[in-house]
Amino acid sequence: MILGVLAGAWIGKHLSEELFKMIMSIIILLSTLMMLFWDRYNKKIPNNLAFAGSMGFGAGFTTMIGNMAGAFSNIFFLALRIPKNVFIGTSAWLFFIINLVKMPIHIFYWKTIDFQTLWIDLYLLPAAAIGFFIGLKIVERLSEFDFRKFILIMTALGAVFMLLK
Repeated sequence: MILGVLAGAWIGKHLSEELFKMIMSIIILLSTLMMLFWDRYNKKIPNNLAFAGSMGFGAGFTTMIGNMAGAFSNIFFLALRIPKNVFIGTSAWLFFIINLVKMPIHIFYWKTIDFQTLWIDLYLLPAAAIGFFIGLKIVERLSEFDFRKFILIMTALGAVFMLLK
């Protein structure tokens, strides 16, 4: 994932937003369709370093360029078939750590984080807290099967909306 972040930092400085959105949308849609195929036909998910490495690189690259690692990590965690609470906890730790790694790049190389952006973040904090508690209630009510389906659907919708925007 760190290699993906470094590649994303370098390429992202020179890649147009439109081209990025199109490439990422297509990759995410194809990955989601692949997961649906694996689930529907009970196919064995690749359990090797190449699969894990490619998902990690993709997550690192997309998180650096557009904060979009969720799609790659969702697909990877779904492929591992980890329980929903482990899925959520692992995602939280992953994004906490990787966002700390990205901070110096955003502050010193891209100069995309400053005091103005921090004030905007503080302004949005109450809405994030509300979303957190709503999310907890939704996840409590979902079975493991429905959680997997929900994650796949939301991942695919996110890719489609990004492609159309």
